[in-house]
Amino acid sequence: MTEKESEYAYKKKSAWEILTKTQIKKAFDFAEEYKTFLNDVKTEREAVQRINEMAKTSKKKIIMNRGKEAAIIVPGKKPVHEGLRIIISHIDSPRLDLKQVPLYEDSESNLALFETHYYGGIKKFQWVVIPLALHGVVVKKDGEKITFTLGENENEPVFSVPDLLPHLSHEVQDTKKINEAIKGESLDIMVGSRPVSGDFKEKIKTAILDKLHTDYGITEEDFISAELEAVPAHKARDLGFDKSLIGAYGQDDRACAFASLKAILDVKNPGHTALSLFVDKEEIGSEGSATAQVTTFLRSILKKLDPSVDVDSVMLKSKVISADVNGAVTPNYTDVFELKNASSLGNGIVMSKYTGHGGKYAANDASAEYVAEIRTMLNKAKIPWQTGELGKVDKGGGGTVAKYFSRLGMEVIDLGPAVMSMHSPFEVTSKADIYSSYLAYNAFLKT
Repeated sequence: MTEKESEYAYKKKSAWEILTKTQIKKAFDFAEEYKTFLNDVKTEREAVQRINEMAKTSKKKIIMNRGKEAAIIVPGKKPVHEGLRIIISHIDSPRLDLKQVPLYEDSESNLALFETHYYGGIKKFQWVVIPLALHGVVVKKDGEKITFTLGENENEPVFSVPDLLPHLSHEVQDTKKINEAIKGESLDIMVGSRPVSGDFKEKIKTAILDKLHTDYGITEEDFISAELEAVPAHKARDLGFDKSLIGAYGQDDRACAFASLKAILDVKNPGHTALSLFVDKEEIGSEGSATAQVTTFLRSILKKLDPSVDVDSVMLKSKVISADVNGAVTPNYTDVFELKNASSLGNGIVMSKYTGHGGKYAANDASAEYVAEIRTMLNKAKIPWQTGELGKVDKGGGGTVAKYFSRLGMEVIDLGPAVMSMHSPFEVTSKADIYSSYLAYNAFLKT
């Protein structure tokens, strides 16, 4: 076997074979902290709040934007005008959002329900008949903000989208395509059934409104100025006899957010100024005021670091990791993957030169020089890594925030763990890949 072949074979080894015994122990310890993060942080607002708390505990400088975007900064030895090392991850995940006027009573089923509008790319059938919790904020007309979390503790009620029993589903569901069997408008959440006493037209709805006002001071009109999200109520769990995997909601992209957060918190005196950026709304195309597509926040950070710099020049000299996940080869569906260029669980962090779909549309395509630089960094640090694409060329695809930073002239590449069952209520990752991601992000920020 030649040296080249030997090196390539090394990369195709399982991450569990490459990591040392000490690193494997650290990977399992890291996973415990990561699972706690997943359990406590299920919305973008909660993520920013936890990131802020951890940054302050570590005495790191943090800047926040509208409670939905954050940046942690570690000054480097070199001046800002020589460029930054930036890792960007997103902190939003697919879910069910409540509509602005969500509450109604269905007299035929004797239930009160919330209407929802699903957020991001979901398979709608995965979101019925599972326990859901409600998270978010309600802003009252006087400006008072009520933080709302219900359904996470065992003594709290949960919510759920009802489904039809199999005895009656043949014509309305079973003979339809899977994406047509459950319609978006049918993803309504059951919230109560007990009527209030008295002469009211909608007794169950009235009872729910009374409960909300008594417990939280919320009126029906307050829903108009609320951001309430229905998310899976289950906790992150070890998966498999060997506990090598993690099953949980929101790992796309909080796996990368947590790994990059821990990486920058552990960075001291880097060569270039290090920046970990956490953004919202990636799952709907980065549209909004706290997203990767809006560069005002980044520009303001650069000016705060050094008011004299030419921001465009700094960005041209900066290097970026788009910390986002890739799709893991899925058993029973391997025909949609091009296996030589697909990522798998347990083979280390995934390096994706490009994303997009079809002919690389809507993608960043990293330069060969930058790919070589990242590859060399990973090899030097003996960090398990693999390459990956999101399926066969004509089978689908997907994008990340990388393209928005490449438009600013920055060198950008996608680097993150593989995820199985992506965008489902119970995504699966490998503990070895999560820890490899932390190692890779830390090495990049220190370089």
